Amino acid sequence: MDQALFNTLGIMLVFIGFAITFIAVLLLIFRTAKGERRVRGGGAVIIGPFPIVFGTDKESVKVLLLLSMALIVLLLVFMVVCYYAFK
Repeated sequence: MDQALFNTLGIMLVFIGFAITFIAVLLLIFRTAKGERRVRGGGAVIIGPFPIVFGTDKESVKVLLLLSMALIVLLLVFMVVCYYAFK
């Protein structure tokens, strides 16, 4: 694989992340402008294979925990595939 492809892919992923964050903030602003005042949310920090999950309610924490566990499994599968593919 070409290094320029990985550089382009990395830059595209950063811009996609910024776009998703921007759209989420806009949706949050429009939702609170309509009169809905309850905001739920949370976050996850993954350090190695260990997720640290926090949130405002139990439902968002459960969703974030499931998503972070799925991400860890995907990363492990990706590491194994890359190990055997480039060995």
